[in-house]
Amino acid sequence: MKFFHLSDLHIGKQLHHYNLKEDQKAVLGEIIAYAGSIRPDAVVIAGDIYDRIVPSAEAVGIFDWFLTQLSEITPSIPVLIISGNHDSAERIEYAAGILKKRKIYLAGSAPEDVRERIQKVTMKDSYGEVDFYLLPFLKPSYVRNVFKEDVPKTYTEAVDRLLKRENIDYKNRRNVLVSHQFYTGYMDDRACNDSVSCQACPGGEEEGRPVRCESETVSVGGIENVDVSIIKDFDYAALGHLHGPQYVASPRIRYCGTLLKYSVSECEHKKSLTVVTLREKGEPPLIECLPLHPMRDIRKKTGKLKDIIEQAEEEERGDYISVTLTDEADPYKPKEQLEKVFDHILEIRVDNLRTRTRLLELYEEPAMKDPLKNFADFYQEMQGKKLKEEEFQMMLEIFEQVKEEQM
Repeated sequence: MKFFHLSDLHIGKQLHHYNLKEDQKAVLGEIIAYAGSIRPDAVVIAGDIYDRIVPSAEAVGIFDWFLTQLSEITPSIPVLIISGNHDSAERIEYAAGILKKRKIYLAGSAPEDVRERIQKVTMKDSYGEVDFYLLPFLKPSYVRNVFKEDVPKTYTEAVDRLLKRENIDYKNRRNVLVSHQFYTGYMDDRACNDSVSCQACPGGEEEGRPVRCESETVSVGGIENVDVSIIKDFDYAALGHLHGPQYVASPRIRYCGTLLKYSVSECEHKKSLTVVTLREKGEPPLIECLPLHPMRDIRKKTGKLKDIIEQAEEEERGDYISVTLTDEADPYKPKEQLEKVFDHILEIRVDNLRTRTRLLELYEEPAMKDPLKNFADFYQEMQGKKLKEEEFQMMLEIFEQVKEEQM
């Protein structure tokens, strides 16, 4: 069984102040072309269809166009879709009953009641049946009514207990999980195996551990992490949430990454279409990364203004450009000069001796203060009030004690 693994379309997203409508429609058109020539058994989209919970009419129109074009391919290709943390469950599930008749399966929310189960779509190939479990983005609080007497406290516990309710037959049946969470864990000894062909993938694929980008939300303390060990028995896990193509613990547990670059931090990514082929039970899946050809690339330019302008190549003039100027003397109207060469300038930064000296002074200033004074300032900033005299004396004793132990 062969299927496309997509995620994080982020339709409606803007890159700095640029509308990405044309870019997104072009790359989705390339997916449609691949579907028409390869004829996969399914297209799986692992969340973050839109960039906002309330997408614009323009964004909804682009996704409607994409689904319509896919549905016109014959024989029909089932499309399996879950919501991500950027999506609205209600909007994703709109007209789900009607679309299901066209083999478009929508899962907007995880089970929210004891009577509900994870949506399962069963398909069949020459080796037998394959069960696809559609698990949208969730937080422990989302499933509190499923486990009323013992509400899960962590993301790992919430996902684990939902999956265990399904009584999945891992031994005899092939199972695919479609999920949008931040899975973390230990990688195995292999970066890749012979069944994986990922020349289009960046360093994250080589390292085998989750790598995040500027355009992804980061949770302090890792509270949203899900331990990858709880999904290790799936024959394939089609994951969404991270923007760089990579796997966690095993090539079978994979983030396909975005179809486009969505931040300057992704400029080195090589975006691709992930094509997964499931074979007989017990055999590792075949994973192929097909190249994508965006309308515009994202590039970083660092150097003196004169050099950047003179060295600009014709094929990059239409790309999205991030510029860091290293001129010690302020150049004359840098933005205006750069706009004569590049059509889409994202940002212009300055990195020279003066800016580095200022930053150094900024970071060195707290270190010059007395440690107790630093603590007192921090306390006032966090609590909105000064230390009381007895609190100050107590901290003074602690700092003096520490100082004595270090001598």
